[in-house]
Amino acid sequence: MKIAIHHRQGSFSERWIEYCKVKGISYILVNAFDNDIVDQVSDCDVFMWHHHHAQYKDVLTAKRILFALEHAGIKVFPDLKTGWHFDDKVAQKYLLEAIGAPLVPSYIFYDKQQALDWAKEASYPKVFKLKGGAGASNVKLVKNYSEIVNLINKAFGKGFSQFDRFGYFVEQFNKFKKGKGSFIGVLKGIIRVFNIPYFAKQQSRERGYIYFQEFIPGNDSDIRVIIVGNKAFAIKRMVRENDFRASGSGSIIYDHSQIDIRCIDLAFKINHKINSTSIAFDFIFDNNGNPLVVEISYGYSAQAYDLCAGYWDENLIWHEGKFNPQGWIIENLLKSYNN
Repeated sequence: MKIAIHHRQGSFSERWIEYCKVKGISYILVNAFDNDIVDQVSDCDVFMWHHHHAQYKDVLTAKRILFALEHAGIKVFPDLKTGWHFDDKVAQKYLLEAIGAPLVPSYIFYDKQQALDWAKEASYPKVFKLKGGAGASNVKLVKNYSEIVNLINKAFGKGFSQFDRFGYFVEQFNKFKKGKGSFIGVLKGIIRVFNIPYFAKQQSRERGYIYFQEFIPGNDSDIRVIIVGNKAFAIKRMVRENDFRASGSGSIIYDHSQIDIRCIDLAFKINHKINSTSIAFDFIFDNNGNPLVVEISYGYSAQAYDLCAGYWDENLIWHEGKFNPQGWIIENLLKSYNN
């Protein structure tokens, strides 16, 4: 058994490497951007790459390489069912609707006039989203018809930058005010107003479509549930002050007694249909208290879950104690290879 790992600092690969060392698993480090990457991994049984939406080269080629290798019979992470919809909220809408998952009501338009006609009849507020972006970036609350018309005109005109420079500055400033950020972060935010990051310069503007979700009032938090194989762990994320977004707030509750067990159960049931090797679900609750999926992702910040006190199995039984979900990913890949 031999594993090839594309390493990026701060990604899952740090824990994959450590896990392989501890378990005595043979592995090599590779650069997925090498021209001969296919040859480099041809004698490997598994190829693993925690690609990131904010790394332009990752966005450009990760899925192409991973799914090509999967066609060649190499076990990959993330595989097609796990990763094809990553960082694409529109793709997730189609997927979740197709399998009958309880998705927050969502609307996609590829025609300006159809979007304008819908907006005349819509109730407000609505939540506007670009298809990509994490940590609640590229997400806005649209309060009235006038605001939504401006967004529609922009979507079918000059389009949207995938990096919200002013939103980034406000985010850094608010974190600083709450004692969760630094003055250096504020300075970086100011710099980003005038000089956007390299990855944003490389990516084209988002145009030619517009996407909305219903705004569900009364949610002071969301529930993030992560499934890896037959295990689940979860956190509760409080919304930001004077805001409606929980993702990226940094205000996290780890007490598992505050997790609605229905979210765990629903996450397992949905993933039985998706068949993802690693998947994170964001849940909020409708006006009747029923959980709804906001969006999904295969990746997440590993460090943010280190304080989880345990996990649930598929029978919804709680298991107390520290765990290593990145190690679980390797274990499950090896099991599937041996089977």
